[in-house]
Order: sequence, then C-alpha cells, then structure tokens
Amino acid sequence: MIKTALISVSDKNGIVEFARGLAKLGVKIISTGNTAMLLEKNNIKAEHVSEITKFPEMLDGRVKSIHPNIFAGILADRKNKKHMNELKKHNIGLIDLVVVNFYPFEETIRKTNKTKEIIENIDIGGPSLARAAAKNHQNALVVVDPKDYGSVIDKIKNKKISNEYRQILAAKAFSLIAHYDSLISWYFNGLGKNDYPQLLNLTFRKIQDLRYGENPHQSAAFYRDIFTEQGFVSTARQLHGKELSYNNILDIDAAFELVKEFEKPSAAVIKHTNPSGAASAEKIEDAYIKAHEADPKSAFGCIVALNRNCNAEIAKYMKPLFIEAVICPKFEKGALEILKEKKNLRLLETGSIKKLKTRYDLRKVTGGLLAQIEPYTELNEKNLKFVTKRKPTREEIKSLIFAWKVNKHVKSNSVVFVKNDVTVGIGAGQMSRVDAVNLAIMKNKDKIKGSVMSSDAFFPFRDGVDQAAKAGVTAIIQPGGSIRDKEVIQAADEHDIAMVFTGIRLFKH
Repeated sequence: MIKTALISVSDKNGIVEFARGLAKLGVKIISTGNTAMLLEKNNIKAEHVSEITKFPEMLDGRVKSIHPNIFAGILADRKNKKHMNELKKHNIGLIDLVVVNFYPFEETIRKTNKTKEIIENIDIGGPSLARAAAKNHQNALVVVDPKDYGSVIDKIKNKKISNEYRQILAAKAFSLIAHYDSLISWYFNGLGKNDYPQLLNLTFRKIQDLRYGENPHQSAAFYRDIFTEQGFVSTARQLHGKELSYNNILDIDAAFELVKEFEKPSAAVIKHTNPSGAASAEKIEDAYIKAHEADPKSAFGCIVALNRNCNAEIAKYMKPLFIEAVICPKFEKGALEILKEKKNLRLLETGSIKKLKTRYDLRKVTGGLLAQIEPYTELNEKNLKFVTKRKPTREEIKSLIFAWKVNKHVKSNSVVFVKNDVTVGIGAGQMSRVDAVNLAIMKNKDKIKGSVMSSDAFFPFRDGVDQAAKAGVTAIIQPGGSIRDKEVIQAADEHDIAMVFTGIRLFKH
C-alpha cells in the first residue's frame, strides 16, 4: 500500500524514529537536503530528491522539490490508465506518502524584524507538496503533524489505511496550509498598514474544548489568537477547579481587561460580563474587599480579577463566598492552599500583565463578521473639557477618570457612580439612559451621596442629570455631543454639579 515516501521536514522532532519505522516496513525513502543528511547520519537509507529530479537543489535551497518528477508521482490517480501510462512514458515513480512540515515563519516573525530573514522563511515547496498530496489523498497519504507518526506506522504495518483516515490527514494538511498562508498575509498587510484588507484571513489555535457553551445544551471550544502572548485570559494557566465554560471565558476576560486599566492595586467583581464592583487601593486585599462590598448581593457566583498577586488574606476573605473563578498574575503559596480547598473554584494565573495598545475587535453576525480597531486611549486632566460654571476639584477629577475607566467595560446604556476609587453604583445594559441612572441609584441609594458619575454616552435629555443630583452626585463625566448639551449643562449648573466632556463615546454592545 505504501511503497515510497517523500520526507522533507523543517521540524525534525521524531522524524528519525519515524523514518526508521518506515524503512523496517520496506518503504523506500526519498528526502531533501538537511533531512536526507540527518537520516543518513542515523544509518537510514534515503534517496536524494536531486536523484529523482535529475536536477540539483539551487538558489540556496529555494528550488529543490518543485519538479514534475516529484509532483507527477504524488498527483497521479492510480485508477486512471492515462495517468499511469504518462508516468511510465516519462519514467516517473509513484510517491505514496508525503511527510512534510514548513519553514518556521511564525517563530521567525516573533523573534526578528529583519525582512530578509522573514522572507527566506516563507516556505514554497513544503506547502506545495502538502497541497498536492492532500488533493490526491486517496492515493498519496499526507502527514504534516509529528503527532501522527505513530498512528501512520501502525496503519501501514496493519495495512488498514481507510479513506476516512486519509481524509482526516488531508484536512489537517489543508488547515495547516491555510494557517501558514494567513500568517504570511497578516505580516504583509501589516507592512502595508492595511488595517482592513479586502480579504480578511484569520487564524487561531485551539486551546481546549469547553465544559459547555452559553447554555448547557450547547458545545463550545476556545481558540487563541496566534500572536497573543503572556498576560491574557487566552494564555492563562488553570491551576485548579472545574472545566471552563463559554460564559466563564467571557466573564474572566471582561474582569481581567477591566483591572488592567489601573496602575494601582485593583480588583473587579464581574457578573455576566458587567462589573458589580471595582476598586483600587494601596493594598490589593483592600481593593478586593471594597470591590466585593460594593454590591455583595450581585457578587454571588461572580468572577474575580486582580491586577496583583492573590495573597492569603484575600483567599481567607474569599473562602466562604460563592465565586466561580479568580484570575490574577500569580497565586501566592498560602492563597493557593486555601483556595484549593474549594473543589470547584477555577483558579487562573496569567503571569505578567500586558495591555494591547491596539486591539482588533471581531464580532460574528449571521453570515458575516464585523471588525474594528480599538485604539488604546488614555484619559487625563488635559483631555477633559470643563463645561460647567463649577470646575471639578482635584479629587473629583481623579474619581471621574476612575469611573470613566470602569465605564469602558460596562454594557450600554450604562452609568457608573464612584467614590474614593470604589464603584458605589452601576447601571448597565438599559434601553434608556435615565433608567440606567435610576437602576444604579435603586441598587445602592445609601452609598451614592457625594459620588461622581460617568455616562458612556451623552445625555439626550436633562432627566438623567436631575436624577443623579437628587441622589447626591457632585460631578459628571460624559462624552458630550447631544443637541441638548446646553440644556444638560444648564441642569448641572442648577444643581452645582461640575461636568466635563471627553469627546469619547464608550458604547459597548
């Protein structure tokens, strides 16, 4: 069934053992350049490709396997008499097995910006060989994953290479080719600063199957962006607890991205991607306790994110609470021992924290995909436009900016009330802005007096400001831009509320 194999691999892990296994089964081996030398060094007979092509490898290895004597042997349909006669006429032998992987383009663009080196690591022959064998998989078995070497040897030995198995390996090959070409496309679009190319090719690597999807009757899997490095939910290490679900991942990501907004020790408590509480403090344990106590009722079954290590003091506070997951840079030994007593609690460790300066945000819709680039935005006093008679105090400005940063992570329409770097009221996901204000006030009426308020978009009417004033708000931050801005500013002046405009809307759908 398998008489001749072509082996040409960049990743040589396991290839010597695999080739030795093929040789023991009587399979003739053809190989290229360095692979051939490695096999010969290990006393495995291999015929050089140049002996088949009758042409030397040239152009520093850019041309070696691309030749009719190779590709005809791979692509010939064994059941097609015309194909077989043409091979015979030109004295071309059949190739039944193609074992190939590609130059390390992904690794190269991670480690260098040198264009020449990157271009030299764009593989031409490897993907071409894999594509040819995958197309003709009923006749030529294709292997692109070293993890399959063992099963391939077993199949050949037992003469049980089914069409289904051939199709599975062909699918792997086509997926690898598409992934490889997508990386190259991504690289060149970046060089040309083409943010929105006519054809958007995306490639992700599967991390794991999930416990279930948005609901228990739905299945789900988690994939990672190829270029995401340490410091994100997609690269976090789960140390303990149940399997993650689709909703867990969404909530954990929402929580961790929120606490990244702050330089000070900060914590966020998340339910259904919205914060029930967020706080900053001089110590991370104080930040967490304040974030939890901002709305302890809503925190039942929450996700917790910390931008500092989780210590034993936090773990002791968490122990009696129902928490789904905790994500942080690191769990200190004492904290880990305490939290591991909670059998189902998911503990995720990220290592160092990183912020994406520019984020490609993708959203699936039926039959299509939305893509937007979300530039990293920093807000400080210089960015603010003071629009009311009374300017905010230094302390109010600090609280307004804190509220604005939290507000970025709350589903629209939304408002966030803050006092002393702690959220004291959050109104999320309302169809009416004044309803968002009223909801936040209703949930935490006693805490809101003396707080400041952030609104993710402009106030279409003055009613939201009037309601906030009744609750005791002293300052408001909002983007501005309403046709009724004058009316809204007048309302703030009437209530002696300081108001600032940012010019930046924070809608989150």
